[in-house]
Amino acid sequence: MKSAALSVDEYISQIPDDRREDFSTLRKTILENIPSEFEEQMSYGMIGYVVPFSIYPAGYHCAQKLPLPFVNIAVQKNFISLYHMGLYANPTLLKWFTDEYPKHNKLKLDMGKGCMRFKNGSQIPYGLIGELVQKMEATDWISIYETNYRKTK
Repeated sequence: MKSAALSVDEYISQIPDDRREDFSTLRKTILENIPSEFEEQMSYGMIGYVVPFSIYPAGYHCAQKLPLPFVNIAVQKNFISLYHMGLYANPTLLKWFTDEYPKHNKLKLDMGKGCMRFKNGSQIPYGLIGELVQKMEATDWISIYETNYRKTK
């Protein structure tokens, strides 16, 4: 759900009751495990975890007025989604995650390049998500981003 919410609390208040608890648990898992350099804020109509301008003043090359995105979570019409830019950009991390996923969930992983979709909360491997968000510091993400995506002048 791309939301017009201006705050994380407002976004959460708009989530349907049947998905709010699972989504809140996912958010809590991320907050408890993501390195402290990342900041939680609204980003692209979702809850995002970004590299703040205080650490990376250049911002995101596609929208330089925005901080560098790293992870986003959202409630869509039919699923809860988690977008992890590091999975998209780092093949080693992606391989680790896809190898570990079956150890945490019997259902097939529903995933695009960096987006995971969970049709219900019982599918979300909270422990594995916690491990995933611990695996990359902001400096690691900046380095990968600059190497692969940032256009230099």
